[in-house]
Amino acid sequence: MPDSPTDLLADRATATSSALRPLRVVLAGPRGFCAGVDRAIRVVEEALRRYGAPVYVRHEIVHNRTVVETLEAQGAIFVEELDEVPENAHVVFSAHGVPKAVPEEAQRRNLAYLDATCPLVSKVHREAERHFAEARHILMIGHAGHPEVVGTMGQLPPGAVTLVQNAAEASAVMPLNTANLAFITQTTLSVDDTAEIVDILRQRFPLIEGPKREDICYATTNRQAAVKAIARGCELLIVIGSPNSSNSQRLREVAERAGAGRAILVPKVSEMDFSALDGVTTVGITAGASAPESLVQEVLSQLATRFSLQIEERQVTQEDVIFKLPYPLA
Repeated sequence: MPDSPTDLLADRATATSSALRPLRVVLAGPRGFCAGVDRAIRVVEEALRRYGAPVYVRHEIVHNRTVVETLEAQGAIFVEELDEVPENAHVVFSAHGVPKAVPEEAQRRNLAYLDATCPLVSKVHREAERHFAEARHILMIGHAGHPEVVGTMGQLPPGAVTLVQNAAEASAVMPLNTANLAFITQTTLSVDDTAEIVDILRQRFPLIEGPKREDICYATTNRQAAVKAIARGCELLIVIGSPNSSNSQRLREVAERAGAGRAILVPKVSEMDFSALDGVTTVGITAGASAPESLVQEVLSQLATRFSLQIEERQVTQEDVIFKLPYPLA
């Protein structure tokens, strides 16, 4: 069986000069790409292969600049709104999902569109539609302005969904009809924060309907569990991910709450402040669900030039989820 990238880096680190200061590196597993992110990227790549460049993408396909720049180099053009897309062009909707008005506009303008919305986000959309059809007012737990929240709330008429961002808002929200309520959640939230909010809502509104399990996706849950498993033993925990990535930001917060001495968000190795490692003997590393594993390996490679690395990986669970490409790419 061929050596894993971690094994190869460990071999390289062992061969490094013994004059370098030792540094223990604990890799969290799972980390990096989830099935929804992988599928969204494959949608853009397959569209470019089938239809040729350019293919337009509304919003960043996932929240990671390295991914975006890689696709741009292949011929993808990223825009914020459809009015930037010429008629009859091919356009992809990002993994975060879009309001219903967006595909309606695409049809009106004769745009050939491909929907790369993560199936787990689409599941939340269907939940919202079901609750609305059953005349329930919906409380959505999420962050204002995040494209996933905008897309989910945009599945229904204005006023059908009330956003609840934190425990304080959960304690204060006053729906008109408290006897016919439901809640849904953004998929990339802190598991612990969301549980606290749900507990408050259930205490205040005992009849509130909700999913059997909160809508936080398996990948977000697994990555947060992996960080909790390593945080307490790390003086520094590095989360590789973009600042606008909700799941990456939550990993940083979870690391600090779980006992890491300090947690920092690093978009890519060129933006890493290596002085953060001064005096550190054990560092943890993870990556958000939209960050490619190549970024982790680049950080490890740079660490290996500065320290004598002792690398171990802590795997809390295995993931084997794969999502099929959407029609007509499947």
